[in-house]
Amino acid sequence: MTKAEIIAEIAEQTGIDKADVQTTVEAFFDVVKESMASGQNIYVRGFGSFVNKKRARKIARNISQNTAMVIDEHFVPSFKPSKVFIDKVKKAIK
Repeated sequence: MTKAEIIAEIAEQTGIDKADVQTTVEAFFDVVKESMASGQNIYVRGFGSFVNKKRARKIARNISQNTAMVIDEHFVPSFKPSKVFIDKVKKAIK
């Protein structure tokens, strides 16, 4: 499902104009990105959590040049679905 399909579905279910729904969805995504970029996690009860996971410093290899390089510790975004979300998907998909 694409973002456009999500917007159309929300507009159909709520009766709100697509332009207003698009503005709201875009604002939500911007808030999530900005919050996570500043180090804050986001918890949506009944849906899941957007969290920053810390990756440790490691040594990687560039096999084409046969050299080792250091990858510093860094954070990556991650999504952890709630138990309600997981249960709904498990029961729905067969």
